[in-house]
Amino acid sequence: MRLAATILGDLRQVLAAEVRAGERAAMQAIRAETEQVKQELRQQVTSSFGGNARGIANAWRSQVFPRSGQSLRLAGLVWTKVPNVIDAFERGALIRARSGTYLAIPTGFNAARGRRGRGEKGLRVTPSQMVASGQGFLRPFRSGRGFVWCLPLRSGSHRGDAAMGSRQGEQTGRRRRIRLIAGGLAEIGTGNRKGREAWAREMLARGMVPMFLLLPQVKLAKRLDVKGAAERGLRRLPERFVAAWERESGRQAP
Repeated sequence: MRLAATILGDLRQVLAAEVRAGERAAMQAIRAETEQVKQELRQQVTSSFGGNARGIANAWRSQVFPRSGQSLRLAGLVWTKVPNVIDAFERGALIRARSGTYLAIPTGFNAARGRRGRGEKGLRVTPSQMVASGQGFLRPFRSGRGFVWCLPLRSGSHRGDAAMGSRQGEQTGRRRRIRLIAGGLAEIGTGNRKGREAWAREMLARGMVPMFLLLPQVKLAKRLDVKGAAERGLRRLPERFVAAWERESGRQAP
């Protein structure tokens, strides 16, 4: 028994068409996978840190090379504009203060009306302002590992003083937000503080506003998995490329 095979058409044209289909498929696959990895990394940030971290999430960017035309020699790049922040939370970094100093970690009370990043000027009291005011004082942790850097609640003739006792200020709004004046430097608010630590409530009741935590070092929790996102993208890429090549060449994908 003899078998015979005949090539229909110009072999060079057939191969050239397959190469062009492969180039288009490669570009589609690389672009789609690069975008998916970027979106996954952005989702990791917002899932770990909440909506207030959208700026860090959007700092993830992507680019495919070459930027124009078709090629089988492609590369997809995903990077962040805040690499130090991402690296710290991917590794669970240990951050140490310089010898003889402390890290000043905001409690949120130092923000405008006690809400971090909101208000006209965002953070209203900085460590430098705390020092310059001459009103800051320290309260040691019970563990002895650090301090709470406080400002006194300012006494005065605000409405609601009689009801507030040592917590001078006024109650506003349906949720009875309490407005306080910390050291004469900033107005803070005590409303909407779900899960506020008992120590903070206790200090406010005693006429002290905890503005910063002073610690010699901080161990960050590992919250991100950049390497894992990249590896998952690489595992998906071959299947995505084959499916795209089947479509581009006119063959039905299995």
